[in-house]
Amino acid sequence: MYLKLGCFFEARLNAALKGEGIDWGNGELLAYSSLLGEGHSVRLTGQDVERGTFTHRHAVVTDFETNERLNCLAPTAQKGARAMIFNSSLSEAAVMAFEFGVSISDPQTLTIWEGQFGDFVNGAQAVIDQFLAASESKWQRSSGLVLFLPHGMEGQGPEHSSARLERFLQLSANGNMNVCNLTTPAQIFHALRRQMKRSFRKPLIIMSPKSLLRHPLAVSRLDEFTERGFQEIIAEQKPLAQRVLLCSGKIYYDLFEALEAATPEKRAEIALVRVEQLYPLHTEKLLATLNSYSRLKEVFWVQEETMNMGAWSYILMQWQGGSNPELDARVSQWHIKYIGRKIGASPACGSPKRHSQEQKEIIEKALNS
Repeated sequence: MYLKLGCFFEARLNAALKGEGIDWGNGELLAYSSLLGEGHSVRLTGQDVERGTFTHRHAVVTDFETNERLNCLAPTAQKGARAMIFNSSLSEAAVMAFEFGVSISDPQTLTIWEGQFGDFVNGAQAVIDQFLAASESKWQRSSGLVLFLPHGMEGQGPEHSSARLERFLQLSANGNMNVCNLTTPAQIFHALRRQMKRSFRKPLIIMSPKSLLRHPLAVSRLDEFTERGFQEIIAEQKPLAQRVLLCSGKIYYDLFEALEAATPEKRAEIALVRVEQLYPLHTEKLLATLNSYSRLKEVFWVQEETMNMGAWSYILMQWQGGSNPELDARVSQWHIKYIGRKIGASPACGSPKRHSQEQKEIIEKALNS
C-alpha cells in the first residue's frame, strides 16, 4: 500500500512540475489547495470522499500500522482556513440537508456533497426540489452548495449510470443555479474557484465523471489552469466544417476518438462543440461558434442518455421552444436534430454487451448519418 500510494502521489507531483498530464483528481485538489491558501475553507462530505469512490482523490490517507490519519490538504490552509473532508453515512437526505445549511450559514466555505454514484441523489430529491433549487426564489436565501454526481453511460447498469441530469435542467430557471457536465481537469479547477471568487452564491451541480478520471485524453496542461478561466463552451476550430456535433460530458471523448480514426475528409467536415455549462446556456457564445463555421449545413445534439432523459429536451426547448425568443430567431436557419438512445423507462440497460452495441451505434450515426 505504501508503494502504491507513493507512486500515485509522485505521479501527481511530476505532472504538476512538468506542466502537462494533470488528471481530474489532481485538478480538483489543486482547486482546493489554492482556495485554502487564499483563506477559504473547504468542506467535502459524502460516501467515501476521503479516498474517492473511484480512488482518484486520496485527500485523506491512513497509516494501516499506526491508524494515524493524514489530511493531505490541511498543510495548504492559510489565514484560518480549514480543510474538512468527511466520509458520511448512507443517508443522502440528512447529509445533503445539513450541508445545505452549512452553505447558507458560511458562504465563504466551499461546501460540497458528493454522491457515491449519481443515482444516490434520488434519496435527497426533496432537499433539492424544496430547498436547493428554490430557496433564493422563495426565501431570498442564497446557497453555494456544490453537488458532485458521478454520471455517464458505461455499461454499469441502470442504478449506476445516471445522476438524472434532466431533473436539474427542468428545475433550472431565473438563474437559480449552474448545471455543468465538464470534460477536463482544468474545467473542474476553474468551476470550483469561480464558485468562491464571484460576488454571489448559486448552487453548482456537476455531472461528475467516472471513466474520465483515468482517461488518457482527459488531462490538462498547467497553462490551462493559469492562463484562462472557465469555458462555458469549447469548440473545435474548423472553419470549413459542414456538420456540428453538440455534446456534453463523457461522450465527447467517444466522438473524438472515432473522428480521429476517420478519413482526413471526414475530420475536416465535422466539428465537435462541447457544452460544458448547460444552465445557464451561454447563447451568445453558442451562436458565435455556429456562425464561425461558414459552410455549416447540419447541427446535431449527441447524447448517450435515452431520448427522454439527459439534456435533449432542455436543448430543444432552448432552441425552438419559445423560452429564448432571441435565440430562436437566430438559430432557426439550423434545424437541430437528435442522436442518441431511444426513449426508455430505465436510465440504462443491464447488459454491458448491449450497452457497447448501443454506444457504437450512436457514434456511427453521429459521424455517418
